[in-house]
Amino acid sequence: MVVLSFQVVQLISPPQSLSLRGPRTGDVNRIRCGLAEPSGEPAPLGQKTRYNDGIFDKVFMTLFARKMERFAEPVGKAKEKKKGWWDWGYDYESFVDVSKRVMQRRSRIQQQQVVREVLLSMLPPGAPAQFRKLFPPTKWAAEFNAALTVPFFFWLVGPAEVMEVEVNGVKQKSGVRIKKCRYLENSGCVGMCVNMCKIPTQDFFTNEFGLPLTMNPNFEDMSCDMVYGQVPPTFEEDPVSKQPCYADICSVANPSSSVCPKLQA
Repeated sequence: MVVLSFQVVQLISPPQSLSLRGPRTGDVNRIRCGLAEPSGEPAPLGQKTRYNDGIFDKVFMTLFARKMERFAEPVGKAKEKKKGWWDWGYDYESFVDVSKRVMQRRSRIQQQQVVREVLLSMLPPGAPAQFRKLFPPTKWAAEFNAALTVPFFFWLVGPAEVMEVEVNGVKQKSGVRIKKCRYLENSGCVGMCVNMCKIPTQDFFTNEFGLPLTMNPNFEDMSCDMVYGQVPPTFEEDPVSKQPCYADICSVANPSSSVCPKLQA
């Protein structure tokens, strides 16, 4: 899933505690707000990172979860809990739970289609066309969206930093390194990462907004590199299409399969 840059610009939703270093220092742009870890960094692999989610984080969690609920498999009555709009009943765990229920009984393509519908439903009419006018596929547009990603994707993916990448032979600061993806860390599911985040996000920016985006998750350390301006490969050519399950942590993993079953359906 993704908070779209176009949507974010329209919302009055400043991050809780933003720390950006300008180009004169030569440092990357960073954001540490919301982390409950003493080190200010994500927890080591194998440990779950702790967050202090603020009001704006919970607004986005609730907004996305409610949009997704209508596509999700119903929960059992014993687990069902009525959530009101203003009690911020969706924390991050319940947001991920909704994602898991959306994934159930759906093929890879169907999961991606649901995410696309959810993203479109959050935008005003004509938003994609307006985005194309505001952000044509230029170096500036790619770098601007990378800069927005760092603070406004924090609630979804955790700490990130802008980095320099090379796109079509041109060096530009349109890359984003997600240190340890919160969505992947909490879901523990390769299929959810690929079908509910990577592929639909790439497709939405590339095809709806006209700004190419490639996402390269690293399943060994749960980091992820986003490269704005870079056209993504086809699914068949993408290394993620051959990725096995997290056999030890995924609740729907198939350890006997060499490839995650959710990537095959």
